[in-house]
Amino acid sequence: EGMALPQRILFPPEEICMDWQQRQRPGVGLFNQGNTCYINVILQCLTYTPPLASYLLSYEHSRSCQQQGFCMMCTMEAHVRKVLCSSASAILPGAVLRDLKFIGEEFEYGRQENAYKFFRCTLNAMQRACLSGCHDLDISSQETTIVHQIFGGLMKSRVTCLSCQAVVDSYKAFLDVSLDIRAASSLTTVLEDHVAPKQLDQKECFRCTKCKKKAAASKRVTVHHAPRVLMLCLERADQRTGTKISKFVEYPEHLDLRPYMSDTAGEPLLCSLYAIVVHSGDTCLEGHFLCYTKASNGLWYRMDDEFVDSCDIHTVLGQ
Repeated sequence: EGMALPQRILFPPEEICMDWQQRQRPGVGLFNQGNTCYINVILQCLTYTPPLASYLLSYEHSRSCQQQGFCMMCTMEAHVRKVLCSSASAILPGAVLRDLKFIGEEFEYGRQENAYKFFRCTLNAMQRACLSGCHDLDISSQETTIVHQIFGGLMKSRVTCLSCQAVVDSYKAFLDVSLDIRAASSLTTVLEDHVAPKQLDQKECFRCTKCKKKAAASKRVTVHHAPRVLMLCLERADQRTGTKISKFVEYPEHLDLRPYMSDTAGEPLLCSLYAIVVHSGDTCLEGHFLCYTKASNGLWYRMDDEFVDSCDIHTVLGQ
């Protein structure tokens, strides 16, 4: 559909294993070194992402890594193995804390930060590690790393001229999706609003290539290619006031992504919940992060820094 095919596949998608290779108890908790809960929750969620954990536990990256100095993939490989194999009750993610500035220049040790921002920076650091030693790669090839093969999807943006009905399609890769929750009370209605056509305001008026004039237009964004692991961020910081949007947003254990795809006529595309990050506190600038993850034994656990406690799905869905 006009998209450039990658000249090189960096990681073959058929080698991705979506299931755990072995069933075991959950791993250990992570000590909080003072305002490091935002780091702990993301590390735990990534540790319990089956295709990523399976890849990291295989040593495939470190066996061939040529990177000098800091490498986020090697760091994550060592961290995941330590969490899942340690006999202790909790460990300190020392390597991540030590190299925090390499993950994101804006992070300052000891200062409360945003978990979503840390997630983005961690994936970007992993992506840079996967591209280390690769030169002159086209953009499409860069989007075939193990990071993109797991978390990467493709959004389609269709702009329709309201004067002559001509359409212009464009595509953009994504590793996560941010969602505006102000006008909805459930994840499904949030997603319905996200893919609904929206009229562009006058500032965004585009020049139609068919009728050769500036015209009013509508824009619709849909998921064109679904990722294997879908990361959704519910935007709880009000962009206008900066206050926290604390209302409850209902979310299911199983989500059919098909209604939000460019092609809605295909088979159901079911996503199964396996991890959530929760923020407690009155404002987005302070408070505490914890997470709930599903371990390889199929059971859910509440992970609050060094504490790992079993829980049920009803507790998970009530956050």
